[in-house]
Amino acid sequence: MERVDGTVILQPFTLLWIRCYNQERGSRMKTEQQLRDDIVQVGRLMFDKGWIAANDGNVTIRVDDGRLLATPTGISKGLMRPEDLIVCDLNGAKLCGARECTTELAMHLTIYQMRPDVNSVVHAHPPVATGFAAAGRALDMALLPEVVICLGSVPLAEYGLPGTPALTEGMLPYIPKYDAMLMANHGAVTYGDDVFQAFHRMETVEHFARITLVAELLGGAKVLPRVEVQKLFDSRARYKVKSRNHFEPGAPMTAEDMPEPNDKIEMTREQLLAIIDEALKVRGVF
Repeated sequence: MERVDGTVILQPFTLLWIRCYNQERGSRMKTEQQLRDDIVQVGRLMFDKGWIAANDGNVTIRVDDGRLLATPTGISKGLMRPEDLIVCDLNGAKLCGARECTTELAMHLTIYQMRPDVNSVVHAHPPVATGFAAAGRALDMALLPEVVICLGSVPLAEYGLPGTPALTEGMLPYIPKYDAMLMANHGAVTYGDDVFQAFHRMETVEHFARITLVAELLGGAKVLPRVEVQKLFDSRARYKVKSRNHFEPGAPMTAEDMPEPNDKIEMTREQLLAIIDEALKVRGVF
């Protein structure tokens, strides 16, 4: 509705729609300077949480359809300034900035190319999650309702040499369907609508890894049954969770997917006789 003097008065429903629209657009509504400040803030949070050491990790934001704002190589993400960031195109060519591009920029570019809905990517080495990655284990058990609802599960991408195309090859099957993944012997990568959603997903991955580790140290994690996991996936609409991830066999692993405990010990006759012989010697029989 418009007044005679030209002032526009918006109805409450219109105001609500605009607020929702602005939230959906995420980083696209911010200025480049605000996006620079966001990356610096996230870099410091990652450093303070111990997810990165020295010059580890990298963060990018899609500024528009042709440009990315990125952390440079050779700088601690806990000590960055907004002016340290660089701007590059979607082919990885630097457009402006005094510093140099990270050699892992190709990983970010691949995610943006395969996921037009993604506006930010975060890569870090959170210790416990990276421990699972170094042990060759995905975070794919259905243990926590919040993780199932928000991420589904966190797969493990095969190892690829950092700074080479091999780094992204193992990620390709998972990028379209997951919003977070572990990278074998390397770390973790998460992505989302904006840099804070990507950061929060990394936080969830590390928190989940810590809880999984504690559960296993206490005798083994108790995995949710399939029927309960399906209920959690069905509840996503109620919690307004948007994700390309869907419930698939083994992702996440339910109680029905877990292997049966095997307490049977097998050995040869010679091994058994050797154990008996050693036990008798210890007891002084021979």
